[in-house]
Amino acid sequence: MPTIELPITAGSQGSKTARIAAWALAGAIVILSLVPPNLRPETAAPHGLEHFTIFAATGFAFGLGYKRRHDLVAILLVMFSGAIESAQLFVPGRHARLGDFIVEPLQHVLDWLWLRSLV
Repeated sequence: MPTIELPITAGSQGSKTARIAAWALAGAIVILSLVPPNLRPETAAPHGLEHFTIFAATGFAFGLGYKRRHDLVAILLVMFSGAIESAQLFVPGRHARLGDFIVEPLQHVLDWLWLRSLV
């Protein structure tokens, strides 16, 4: 079975763009997860879909940006997800959800598996 080669290499402009996007998305996750609920923008999308989308995009961007370190990226993103959910326990008006704690790391692992299958 032929493999699909992504046009992004470790030192390419695409890789740098993916890294910038990945860190921007991670920053957005931190801000949106830790601001008081009344300051957080809301969409018409279900909560689970919002989480799935931003964590999938973040995992994918990190996977493209750090192409040679998929294993390490996957582990760090799972830890990041846990840290974000845990940090919400200390923000008034926010609460950590067990469902989010399970779905977010799972999404990162699925992104990792998908990217590994392409490389």
